[in-house]
Amino acid sequence: MPKILRIINRFNLGGPTFNAAYLTKHLPSKYETLLIGGEKEDHEESSMHILNDLGLKPLIIPEMRRSINPFNDYFVYRKIKNIIDEYKPDIVHTHAAKAGTIGRLAAYNAKVPVILHTFHGHVFHSYFNKTKTSVFKNIERNLAAKSTKIIAISERQKYELGTIHRICPPEKIEVIPLGFDLSRFQENYDEKRKAFRKKYNIDDDEIAVGIIGRIVPIKNHELFVRAWKKVSDNTNKKIRAIIVGDGEDRLKIESLAKELGMSICTENFEKSKCSLTFTSWLKEIDVVNAGVDIVALSSLNEGTPVSLIEAQAANNPVISTKVGGVENIVVEGKTGLLSEVGDLEKYSSNLLRLIEDDQLRTEMQASGWESVKEKFHYTRLVNDIDKLYSSLLK
Repeated sequence: MPKILRIINRFNLGGPTFNAAYLTKHLPSKYETLLIGGEKEDHEESSMHILNDLGLKPLIIPEMRRSINPFNDYFVYRKIKNIIDEYKPDIVHTHAAKAGTIGRLAAYNAKVPVILHTFHGHVFHSYFNKTKTSVFKNIERNLAAKSTKIIAISERQKYELGTIHRICPPEKIEVIPLGFDLSRFQENYDEKRKAFRKKYNIDDDEIAVGIIGRIVPIKNHELFVRAWKKVSDNTNKKIRAIIVGDGEDRLKIESLAKELGMSICTENFEKSKCSLTFTSWLKEIDVVNAGVDIVALSSLNEGTPVSLIEAQAANNPVISTKVGGVENIVVEGKTGLLSEVGDLEKYSSNLLRLIEDDQLRTEMQASGWESVKEKFHYTRLVNDIDKLYSSLLK
């Protein structure tokens, strides 16, 4: 029986955890899998409920943190190397940057037959300065040379990794999109919508726009807030913005909203009505999606944003910047409207158009589920990975 050692950065809420969890749970029984990873950062929401729901018990390595710490990172390397020596996997499959660096080095030095890495995103633009970015690119090129295959989660990401940033030859990269259990976004929709809108005091005739994710610089919530101000000043529709998530930029974004003259709510939601409502982290994202009418993303850089897949699964139109794999999951003009990064005018006009045009929203609502239900289902993900594993083990 082939043994798989699956290593993930940390168990925070997001696409990598879903990907690793579904593969660990649903790969054919001909494989044995051990899942290991670090703990979430303090400002992040835990994803352990996802693992618990699937009956998974991963091995936690508390020392594996997002930040670079030579002492900690070497300790983690030795720990993973010992796990590999004891477990003797046929495949080591890493997910995201830190796990990919330490896990692949340990696997290579332990002479593991097959070494794979999935890029759920990358840090090759909009994160660091030119010098630091160059260092990270060289590290990834070295690690790619030690890998059997690199997995990209969209065609756009493959192009960026192979052609733009030259991390490895394009022929070494396999494209395997993410996969999820999306059926819950179609279940008990009316009941969920009623509950969410009651909790956040949203009237039936109000159009609610949600933006879901970490409130950190790379997610560029500033663009969304500035666009929301423009839209608020140019529509007669009753509108509300719901910001779901938390992070290091939260106070900065709240301050910006206040500077722009907008009201914000952070508590007493059932009794308050504000232009922007900050909910912090919410685990039941299917309830959020049932409660809103449009889902937004304003990022500077992405892999494949899970929030936009989930939005379409709940029949929500999307407003987003053209980053990462967004164009591979949103059908522009059919399931959402897209704009270039940093183009406040276009982003604002797209958002205003979705709010003003009831017919357009209705048409996009009818297209979302059909667009994602098979392409991003976890059974497709599992089948694709099974085929890849089988071919490489031969």
